[in-house]
Amino acid sequence: MQKESLLNPGSTIGIIGGGQLGRMLAIAARQMDYKTIVLDPDSECPAGQVADGQIVDAYSSRGASRDLARAVDVVTYEFENVDADSVSAAAELKPVHPSTTVLRITQHRLHEKNALLKAGIPVAPFQPVESLKDLRDAASDLGYPMVLKTSTMGYDGKGQIIITREEDIANAYDPLGRNNAELIVEQFVPFTMEISAICARTAAGATATFPVSENIHRNHILDISIVPARIPDGIALSARQLAVDIADHLKVVGLIAVEMFITKENEILVNELAPRPHNSGHYTMDGCNTSQFEQLVRVLTGMPITEPRLHSPTVMVNLLGEIWEDTGGDPDWARALEMPGVSLHLYGKAEPRRGRKMGHINVVADTVEDALYTATEARNRAWRRSSEF
Repeated sequence: MQKESLLNPGSTIGIIGGGQLGRMLAIAARQMDYKTIVLDPDSECPAGQVADGQIVDAYSSRGASRDLARAVDVVTYEFENVDADSVSAAAELKPVHPSTTVLRITQHRLHEKNALLKAGIPVAPFQPVESLKDLRDAASDLGYPMVLKTSTMGYDGKGQIIITREEDIANAYDPLGRNNAELIVEQFVPFTMEISAICARTAAGATATFPVSENIHRNHILDISIVPARIPDGIALSARQLAVDIADHLKVVGLIAVEMFITKENEILVNELAPRPHNSGHYTMDGCNTSQFEQLVRVLTGMPITEPRLHSPTVMVNLLGEIWEDTGGDPDWARALEMPGVSLHLYGKAEPRRGRKMGHINVVADTVEDALYTATEARNRAWRRSSEF
């Protein structure tokens, strides 16, 4: 692998993955006069629409990954369910951030939990599951409810089932454990709030964290992010420090998003990691002096990172495919944008589907309450629905 050095504007960033995160990263790179080339099997992918070039091939193609590496100065990936061996092939030629070591840890829930446990990071009790007997034994240790998950390829609630009683064990194990899939079971956390913190870390070990986001999910998909999170300052500081500790322990170069639970006792438990920009960090595009995407560009190119500051209370609401379906493919964006402080971000996806992330709205306001009302009302206007708040 070539020695890392400062990459001046005009250099090229390779992005494995062409979804909305890659799209917004490419836009941030363009604002700083960096070029981008995307590797994605879809010739019409969101990132490819705005990048300087695209290699259309499977993520598992080592040849395509090497072609990408030869054409760029540094490589990153925009989601963790890419082929790690293919990413390793790119790393043989050019720097890849975060490293393939970080990728392999975070794309496997059991490896991730063990790494956190080794670092002394608080997590919910868990056990590996290799058989139906393992799951029954785990129930005796963890109690009910508990959450059975696939160790790989799970996101937005996919690949997990909540087990509330002994009679549900076999029915939960059968769909997830078929084809000898690796499984993990965790004690269910009766949390009072879900939060996340995003930390940027440079190759030299400098870190900077974004303000903590309070996250509300619907059907296991992030629905609303509220910043600042409505938690005591001490908990917010602890959450940010946990993100720094994890970034340092894993030696992340890039971004690490840390999803956490707050318990009834005001304890913080880490739930999941994502070594990339994160949906809960989209508020930074309008609410902070630098976005998560610009911060990543800075890390990838060796430029100094900056300590993020929140300009104003900011709320993000996701825009899912059902808005298009329910409006006949014609959401009323004009009515949404009539409201003060509203910014619309659409991802260029041609096929809306229920549950598919098609865009988001950010709202900045004087208070969290005002931002929350405006964001949800703007979405409802686009959806032609009555307000839920």
